[in-house]
Amino acid sequence: MLPKHIDMQLLLSRTLRWGVGISCVVAFVGGLLYLLHCGNEPFCLADYRQFSYATAADPSYTSLSAILGGFLDFTPVGWIQTGVLLLILTPILRVVLSFFSFVEERDWLYAAITAVVLAVIISNSLSL
Repeated sequence: MLPKHIDMQLLLSRTLRWGVGISCVVAFVGGLLYLLHCGNEPFCLADYRQFSYATAADPSYTSLSAILGGFLDFTPVGWIQTGVLLLILTPILRVVLSFFSFVEERDWLYAAITAVVLAVIISNSLSL
């Protein structure tokens, strides 16, 4: 599993700290890209006068491949969405690390509870 010299609590706290920090930096770069592309135009990428949900016709907000493609193409929406995606994935990674920590400690009750929580997260993420 994990090397014995790793302090799991320190690893979990650093995972959260780095995950949130990296997601903020990525989203901030997306905001800067947005200002560079649309700084003087009032409704460049979106018309903010009326709220509307992203639809399947616009997969740039809903498709993982489109979000990562936008990130690689340096589009403002791609970078901002990637930052949000990283922010969402950070606590999920913490749950995964916690599960392995409980298994390593042979704390089967907490390992089972963490596995159930992880299964709920995954099932809700994959449901349509």
